[in-house]
Amino acid sequence: MKVLLAGAFGNLGFEILKALVDKKYDVLAADLKEKENNGLQGKYTFKAIDATKSETLAGICDGADVVITTMGLTTSSKTFTAYDIDYQGNLNLLEEAKKANVKKFNYISVISCDEPGAEKVPMLHAKYMFEQKLKESNIEYVIYRPTGYFYDIAKVFKPYIDKGEMQLLKGYHDVKANVVDCPDFANFIVEHINDSNVTYNVGGKETYTYEQMAKMCFRAANKPTIIKDSPIWMFSVLANLPKIKKEGRKDIIMFSKWTLSHDLVGDTKVGEASFAKYIEEYFGGNN
Repeated sequence: MKVLLAGAFGNLGFEILKALVDKKYDVLAADLKEKENNGLQGKYTFKAIDATKSETLAGICDGADVVITTMGLTTSSKTFTAYDIDYQGNLNLLEEAKKANVKKFNYISVISCDEPGAEKVPMLHAKYMFEQKLKESNIEYVIYRPTGYFYDIAKVFKPYIDKGEMQLLKGYHDVKANVVDCPDFANFIVEHINDSNVTYNVGGKETYTYEQMAKMCFRAANKPTIIKDSPIWMFSVLANLPKIKKEGRKDIIMFSKWTLSHDLVGDTKVGEASFAKYIEEYFGGNN
């Protein structure tokens, strides 16, 4: 079976690529550029694309049985918004899939993108908008909504742990999440590649509050736990500063505000990897 994997060389995309190769799928891996020396050369075909330019996608789905897309804005950008990539970029790909009569379309979205208030957060709303377009199409779909990833928490918390002082939102210390390890999530995606018209809210096996996460990071780094409060309104102030807007960081700040103030717990718990063990190893000197 031939699979088109779009966004193949992001953190999650590459784990999916490895899982597909391991299962002997015929894979066309597409992204802006190929990850060099990745250890999988010769086991897949690569095509360079820019999903915001529909002409680079022409014919890409020809012969594919399944499309999997991880494409989405994950960092600040002065050039693109979440609507450009998460919505329009994936919509461009969906149109190509329809032209090629692809049978199944698998989309990696994000948990809680359909909750009230999410429409004010571009990195959530753009994904929800695309979900609706996918459901309206005649292609069978699987939508995966992850809670977040182990490495995301470690990456976000690390500067604060290095500084020796963590900032959490006042009144939201008990907000919780069950983030998932990327390899576990990738395996789940591939295992359910042929499911039909279903949405999975996916998380890991362990659920922690953000205060518990912060404490385990300090403990793993062998540092005293110092947690201070930040008022939630500060995020809105920061997001609207001219410099922040100019640097393309507003969407990231609004997304961070959402994740730190809403429970993100997936009812489909996958994998055996331990978040607590990951944090212990990451901040214990093995990062």
